[in-house]
Amino acid sequence: MDKWREWAALPIRLGLGVMFMAHGLQKVFGLFGGPGIENFAKFLGSLNIDPPVPMAYMAGYGELLGGLCLILGLFTRLSAGVLTVIMVVAAVSVHLKNGFFLKDGGIEYVFVIVAACVSLMVSGGGKLSITKKL
Repeated sequence: MDKWREWAALPIRLGLGVMFMAHGLQKVFGLFGGPGIENFAKFLGSLNIDPPVPMAYMAGYGELLGGLCLILGLFTRLSAGVLTVIMVVAAVSVHLKNGFFLKDGGIEYVFVIVAACVSLMVSGGGKLSITKKL
């Protein structure tokens, strides 16, 4: 049974990686009905996140590149750490005031994403990761 343990990170990496890449593409390039970087920066400004433009680039590209790295298993621990920080900022600045449950705009979804990211920070990329091959 222990030989399968190294495969546990793969579905988490792929699921989170695809989700973060899609959200990064929305924020950075406006794909999939997303805001694009200028509108995302305006949204961050409305939350009093300062300076909004550099923070929009950091969050947008952090999600895009962090998601790609998770898919590939490249610098998994570092990527998961960056994505955890992005999600904690989202939780505190957007969701926390709405309570826990997703139906109310709360932190429930973000909480699960952070838990999965922390799991990857602890476990690393596992099998089929580029970093494992280096």
